[in-house]
Amino acid sequence: MCGIVGLFLKNKTLEPALGEMLSKMLVTMSARGPDSAGMAIYGASHGDKVKLTLRAEDVTSIDDLVAELSAVLTAPLDVSVRANHFVVAIVRDDEAAALRWLKIHKSELQLVSVGSNMEIYKDVGLPAHVVSEFGLSTMSGSHGIGHTRMATESAITIDGAHPFSTGQDQCLVHNGSLSNHNSIRRNLVREGMTFSTQNDSEVAAGYLTWRMSKGDSLKQSLTSSLDDLDGFFTFVVGTRTGFAVLRDPIACKPAIMAESDDYVAFGSEYRALSVLPAIEKARVFEPEPATVYAWERS
Repeated sequence: MCGIVGLFLKNKTLEPALGEMLSKMLVTMSARGPDSAGMAIYGASHGDKVKLTLRAEDVTSIDDLVAELSAVLTAPLDVSVRANHFVVAIVRDDEAAALRWLKIHKSELQLVSVGSNMEIYKDVGLPAHVVSEFGLSTMSGSHGIGHTRMATESAITIDGAHPFSTGQDQCLVHNGSLSNHNSIRRNLVREGMTFSTQNDSEVAAGYLTWRMSKGDSLKQSLTSSLDDLDGFFTFVVGTRTGFAVLRDPIACKPAIMAESDDYVAFGSEYRALSVLPAIEKARVFEPEPATVYAWERS
């Protein structure tokens, strides 16, 4: 049992309040996932720079790391720190060199996400603690996705926390389990994909990334997953401009959505939606099984 929330804003005047609204939604899902929590926020870009979100066990050494990393880059970088995560914004031309240097010289760091707009934060503990730790309520953006995890089949670790990201500005949260994730993983590895964990949700994220790398849209990749992924699942997926929801053909995992002129929202339970402004005016509905719901920002 896990809890999922997602919020895609249509009304730009609400963007400064994205983090505040997502925080409230995530905390309502504490009973469904008290072991860890995480969120992906699609906020403002740094011009043409790419953002690397990293997790460190010891953030006191970040100044030294920044100085060392700066020495191998061709342009100045920007750094922001939130608890044990920090975001490094670098020019696109330096991306490959930075990732190579980090892999060789700072292998103790975890690369959580890469993207123009997306930042991912996750940690173990109650959702209220994780939300407060990273100051989620202060974040702004166009859309966001969150997850609370109850660890039923593996240990309580940050590695097991969602969202999972396997492509730039792409992330997935998942409630359920995939029965064929090992065979899918082997096929994707043969296609050149790499994975950081043994988690089936990371395989689902990798599958969608692989499909989109072949030219599929987000909606097309999710439609294909109905044929290729076996098991029980509810996915909420984010891309730089997109937001989508999919339930498996049985749809045994709880899901509820709301749409208004201001936003599209998803929750594992209605109480996650009940904290949103003017929810009483929104169209509230249960997403149908095996049906892709997708929205794109122009």
